[in-house]
Amino acid sequence: MSTIVVLAPVIVANWPMITAAITAAVGTMGYAVAKHAGSELNARSSVGGATKAEIEVEDSEILPDAAGTDQEIVVEREGVRARFTRDARGVLRVCMEGEGYSKEELRRMGEELIGRVTQQYVYHRLVTELKQRDMKIVDEEVTEDRTIRIRVRNW
Repeated sequence: MSTIVVLAPVIVANWPMITAAITAAVGTMGYAVAKHAGSELNARSSVGGATKAEIEVEDSEILPDAAGTDQEIVVEREGVRARFTRDARGVLRVCMEGEGYSKEELRRMGEELIGRVTQQYVYHRLVTELKQRDMKIVDEEVTEDRTIRIRVRNW
């Protein structure tokens, strides 16, 4: 007997888990981490004269911890900077900045980045849960459209 499960991603995590998902996702997309959460503000905190697009990640909640709400991680690729932050309500936000790009282009890049971060978060969360429940992953496949298929056996 087999079952197909489709996951609807909801991100509820603490900042270190989100940072790990961001770092894993952006590395596969050619971005480099420019500033880690909790480090001093970079002198180039904002790209001068750049177009900006702010995106709120739906169904996300970053749980509060001792460090507060001023946490962020900044990644860059080819003149585009993405700033991931937790707002006062605990929602994950991404601000895309870049000179020579329209708001629509930045929004599209941001949505792609958010999709990849969400996928990494859900994937690692699922694998962790499967291991905790003593389930064995027998096969994994990443399709051309980046869909991940995981075959699991429950012993």
